[in-house]
Amino acid sequence: MTIAPHPHPLVARARRLADDLLAPNAERVDQEGVPATHIEAIRRSGLLGLSAPGEYGGAAVPAPVAREVAEILAGACCSTWFVQTQHHTPVMTLAKSEGPVRERLLGPLARGELLAGVAYAHLRAYPRTPVRITRQGDGWRFDGTVPWYTGWGLNDVMLLAGVTDTGEALFAFTEAREQPGLTASEPMRLAALTASRTVSLELDGFRVPEEAVALRQPYGQWAATDRTKTVNASPAVFGVAEAALALLDASTSVPLRSRLAEVRERAYALADHPAPKEHHAERLTLRTRAYELMCAATTAAVVAGGGRSMALTSKAQRLAREALFLLVQGQTAESRRDHLNALAGNAA
Repeated sequence: MTIAPHPHPLVARARRLADDLLAPNAERVDQEGVPATHIEAIRRSGLLGLSAPGEYGGAAVPAPVAREVAEILAGACCSTWFVQTQHHTPVMTLAKSEGPVRERLLGPLARGELLAGVAYAHLRAYPRTPVRITRQGDGWRFDGTVPWYTGWGLNDVMLLAGVTDTGEALFAFTEAREQPGLTASEPMRLAALTASRTVSLELDGFRVPEEAVALRQPYGQWAATDRTKTVNASPAVFGVAEAALALLDASTSVPLRSRLAEVRERAYALADHPAPKEHHAERLTLRTRAYELMCAATTAAVVAGGGRSMALTSKAQRLAREALFLLVQGQTAESRRDHLNALAGNAA
């Protein structure tokens, strides 16, 4: 007799959080916004230190554990998942940083004492530079617009990025609040995840000191690393798909779940591959297939719900809108092209 291994404590904690708090309140949160109490619960759970180094108070879990936690949270309340998932990139950036900001912030972030957000997706628009950075004295000056910043009013600090006049990608930490040279828009009304408190940021001579810099490298080097991350299927896609499948009867859910499991298994195997730049085309194909199955599952849930699915209190409708959001979250020009080719029935 084979005894299944006990789940990782943080997976069990994520399940309890999802079952007891996130899922029961997801429709209300979708309409009213992610409350500070949700973030406080995540802080207490230890999930903010999921991938942080143990010596700084984190859990340093293996990748499969981090993916399972992401699936659980996204399937329970995608808005809350999206706010807290921003936190992990600043943590991992600091873990690799050699600057003084590492010692100042990594411990508090790993222990959940601080929540971080990110303002760097606009770097993928290069050679356009929505945020320009120039040297100013012993620090750096930021000018331009951050189109999307999630978690405004919930985050304590942000990882802000732009491109220097010498073609480097530069990432620095600052407090997540209005300051001289940094102003935020009103929270955006979005088709999905309005609850995530997303704003745009205007930077007009905003200055950060040198000691706040966590990463500075040639843009091409940063972009090559970023592409290896965005080409893989997101665990959130599988989480939302599974939540939708749970609303269906077996005759509909079983075939979809079987196909989803196949895609997940291969996508995660490639995510763990020791050579992240290999199997590039297959990774993109699996990402697109995961999207297709998520959309099929959420569409089926809407169809099964009938007219009730049109109510804003409908779980199926919320999941369908969250699926729309995930189609463009972390999107690059390459992934967009691959997905559109698949939708048109063209070879990539």
